[in-house]
Amino acid sequence: MTGKTQNFLPVSDTDLSGNERSYLLQAFDSGRISGSGPFVDRLESAFSDFCGTTYSLACANGTVALHLALLALGVGPGDEVIVPSLTYIATANAVSYCGATPVFADADPDTWNAGAEQIEPLITSRTKAVIVVHLFGNPVDMDAVLALARAHDVFVVEDAAEAHGATIGDRKVGSIGDIGTFSFYGNKIMTTGEGGLVTTDNEELANRMRLRCGQGMDPARRYWFPIIGYNYRLTNLQCAIGLAQLERIGDFIRARRRCAETYRAHLSEIDALTFQAQPDGHGVWWMFSVLMPDPEARDRTMRLLEENGIETRPLFWPVHILPPYQSLGASCPVAERIAPRGINLPSGGHIGEDEIRRIAGLIRKALA
Repeated sequence: MTGKTQNFLPVSDTDLSGNERSYLLQAFDSGRISGSGPFVDRLESAFSDFCGTTYSLACANGTVALHLALLALGVGPGDEVIVPSLTYIATANAVSYCGATPVFADADPDTWNAGAEQIEPLITSRTKAVIVVHLFGNPVDMDAVLALARAHDVFVVEDAAEAHGATIGDRKVGSIGDIGTFSFYGNKIMTTGEGGLVTTDNEELANRMRLRCGQGMDPARRYWFPIIGYNYRLTNLQCAIGLAQLERIGDFIRARRRCAETYRAHLSEIDALTFQAQPDGHGVWWMFSVLMPDPEARDRTMRLLEENGIETRPLFWPVHILPPYQSLGASCPVAERIAPRGINLPSGGHIGEDEIRRIAGLIRKALA
């Protein structure tokens, strides 16, 4: 990004001020720097405790996590998997990796999520699974999605890449569907630099994912490969960082919720803005986002913020209009209305009320 000032405010932060360095050096000094070691086991066990699932498996990134989940569910050529259009393209790409067809669900105009109402009309005899995305940390109404999925005998994968620690009642996202997937990319609520993880309560699914994650090697017979697998492992070094991050995830989540509350307090009087609604569950506000009146106002606001050293992000392009998926002919008019008007604002523990007050003032100026 060009035009950064000395006081440049990034859209997200990475806080490595806990035990990250200590644990990383422990892993380094042990010589266990590849895809096995004590920090892998410790991160997986700790994340299961955090998420409330029986099994967790660390893997190379969030896209890999989705791929492993779909492979474990037997998704393949001839199958359809329903995915939101308003999401990062990795959700759809994982379906394509399996040779299956992504079917794009539109967004709810208030929550911006694809929930049961958007999914139900798309279910066919070829539907093998549904991937729900808790967009920007905003939980989908999982009870409605699960009831629909069970009625049609399809699997549910939760893409919780942006939603570590979000809850629906007393359940954390990633523990509700058949499989949950997480990303630990550098801008996520917790990070390993690059990395991901899958969660499930189903032992058979967990074993299938673990087998495929490690090149397909039989865990009871070294260097015997009953299937074609993948090298999708996460290193002991990265898991050391992840464990230290997980120790402080409560602080990270509180900081993002506090940030969102402060934005609402300072932006609620700007009638031209629309916020992402969160009627179900308790979200984590990975990104606090607003909709502008129109795309031109969005672009004008982003330019003004950049000129003042404040990084923002546009919302994701609806995946169904991107070149790899245009030929599928999906219709998602709500997603197409939301995406070109949306801005992700700086979110996280690095931003205080003074910065938010300054951002609010600049947004008012841009919309004047």
